This record gives sequence, structure tokens and C-alpha cells, in this order.
Amino acid sequence: MHGRQRNPERVVVLALDGVYPFELGMPSRILGAADGRYEVLTCTVDGRPVRTDADFTIDVEHGPEALETAGTVVIPAVSPARVGPDLPDEVAAALDRIRPGTRTVSICTGAFVLAAAGLLDGRRATTHWQLADEFRRLFPRVDLDPDVLFVDDDPVLTSAGAASGVDICLHLVRKDHGSDLANTVARRCVVPPFREGGQAQYIERPVPETGAASTAATRAWALRRLGEPLTLADLAAHARMSLRTFARRFHDEVGLSPGRWLIQQRVAHARHLLEASDLTVDQIAGRVGFATGASLRQHLHAAIGVSPQAYRKTFQAAR
Repeated sequence: MHGRQRNPERVVVLALDGVYPFELGMPSRILGAADGRYEVLTCTVDGRPVRTDADFTIDVEHGPEALETAGTVVIPAVSPARVGPDLPDEVAAALDRIRPGTRTVSICTGAFVLAAAGLLDGRRATTHWQLADEFRRLFPRVDLDPDVLFVDDDPVLTSAGAASGVDICLHLVRKDHGSDLANTVARRCVVPPFREGGQAQYIERPVPETGAASTAATRAWALRRLGEPLTLADLAAHARMSLRTFARRFHDEVGLSPGRWLIQQRVAHARHLLEASDLTVDQIAGRVGFATGASLRQHLHAAIGVSPQAYRKTFQAAR
């Protein structure tokens, strides 16, 4: 394990009344496994203990002044009964301490807090799918996407329910320090480095018929062949299903269409190669299954908003 970073980024987690303990601990656990790249502090709006959504209270070492020193602020989930269109005065006052431009992250219902503070107006965001209708009713100026695990609308990031807090914390590591460190952190915490699909796969739906075949083996097969021009027909043939059955079952399991999932996997592999190799953009495009370098540029920009050259330059400078 590497030594502690000289100037780690300070991440301040704001524990509000009714906070979920599971989500509260995620930033410290995930970011704390990133070889000293982050210093994670926990604070409350007044420095006093807060009651969790469970049967215990937590005590913290910091008050709201810690928010003034943060490079990143995280708002974990709180009980849905405690969120609404308006913020309590002490919560609003605490959020006012955050410096303009500070990266701000919510987990699950934490998005309601950011929205009530006006930080999500005009932005794309997400929250738990079960609360999507209520969120839209309260905050119509937010572009809510309830089908994804997280949204990065830099400098404001939002994530869906519960374990998506792990996804967004790993995304921060990947975004700040590259895929290699994010993968290392995931292994240390025994979690997937990247989960496929979005919330749609977790929405309640009728139980599949008994003995229904899975598309998991075909997804694994496709991942070993990303450089090939895979089609829906190829995938369905491997799964021994009709096109219609395969597409429906794939979406039920993953929450994405097969085509969108393939693009997602190809972009993820391209990012790794941009970070870890000296291959040209055209060579990387061929290895991950995009027909041309221009196609890779288009899909990478759509996914993360930067060109391959800019992405590579960022991580080469970091190394």
C-alpha cells in the first residue's frame, strides 16, 4: 500500500437528522481505501450528535465550519419523512458555508436536500426510483433521470438508492485518479468496480417465469469480444434466444438495451487504455469496437464531456 498523500482532498460528509447509517459510512469506507488521496471528515449542522434512522445516535467531531474547508461535500441519505421542499434554517445555514464551486455529492434522498437548496435547478440529477414522482412534484426545475445509478453534472453529482453511494464514491476515485486506483479500492472493499446498467433493473416487476434463461453468460462472452463488430443478432444467437426475447430479458436484467450496454462497456475499456497505454486514439478505437477514432471521440465526449486527448493528458499528468 502506498504512503499517505501530502495534500489529500478534504471530503466533508454532512450528517443530518435521520441519516441512514449505511450511506453515512460509505464515503469514509470507500474514499478512505484510496491510498491517502482523501481526508474524510464528518460534521453536523451544529456540532451536536444526530439521531440516525436506526435505533442509535451518532456523535461527530466537527461542526458546520468544516464545510468551509471542503473540496468535496457529501450529503448522505436521510429518512424520506424528513425531506421536503424547504430546508430547516440550520440546514440552510450550514449549506451556505460551502464555498462556491465546491464539488457536492448526494446519496439517495440527499438529492432532496440539494434540490431544496436550489443546487439542482436546471441540472440533470437522480434519486431513488421509488421517490421519483414525489421529487418531480416538489422540484420541477430539476431534470430528473430515475433510471441511472448516478449522474455527474459537475460540480454537482447525485446518486440513486443505498448501494449506489458506493458506485458514486468509486466514480470519484476513478474520475480523480484513474481506473487502476478505483479498481484497487473496489477489490479492497470487496465490491464491483463498476455496476452494469441502472436503477431500472431494480424496479419492482413481475417475477420471471421459472427456469427463464439469463443473459449473464452472453454478457461475459461479449466483454471478451469488445473489439469485434457485435450485433444484437450475434448476442441473441449466443444466448439461443429470439431477438425480441433476448432484448426484453437483457433490459429486465441490466436496465439498458444491449446496444447501449455495449457502448457503455466500450467507453469504459477505452478509458482504461487511455490511462494505461500509449496506443493512439485510432488504435484504441479498434481494440474496443468503435469503427473509427471519430466514433470513439463522439462516444467518450457524450459519456464524460471531454476528448480522448484531454482525458489522457489529465491522467498522464496525475501519474
